[in-house]
Amino acid sequence: MTEKRFALFVAAVLIVMAAVSRVVPHPWNFTPMIAVALFGGARIEKAWVAIAAVIGTLVAGDVALGLFPYGGIEWVYGSMIAVVLVGRAARGGVARAIVGALAAGALFFVVTNLGVWIAGGLYPRTAQGLIDCYVAAVPFYRNQIVGDLIFTGALFGAHAIATGAYARLARPQAA
Repeated sequence: MTEKRFALFVAAVLIVMAAVSRVVPHPWNFTPMIAVALFGGARIEKAWVAIAAVIGTLVAGDVALGLFPYGGIEWVYGSMIAVVLVGRAARGGVARAIVGALAAGALFFVVTNLGVWIAGGLYPRTAQGLIDCYVAAVPFYRNQIVGDLIFTGALFGAHAIATGAYARLARPQAA
């Protein structure tokens, strides 16, 4: 197996493991999904494959949780596709992964809460209603930021460790 193929295999295994962890009990918004999308965008060569993997992961998790389909799904799935694209820009090191995680989380927060406001029903469609919508979501955002950073570090870190170990093992040993 080539290093490139091994790296893709490890990425796929990590995405599946993170996706499975989504369906176990956890605090509100403390999930691996932002990290999965960011990681997929950064580590899967073809963007469409990363997008398909993330959407497949979302659908599988939503079905397992009995949520699929639900109101506002287009905002969640659309923002996760955008997070994959953020992941494309997050290639290249620890600092980029951290900034990517924070940017991706902010993007998800802004887009999905805008969707809640636009859908109506919970908040009036006024400037104050939009502000109220975002303010009410702040407690959930706190958990999301912590989860995004922890899961992003775990995914990128585990991938770096596994691919580095494989590269060392695959090198011919000097006599």
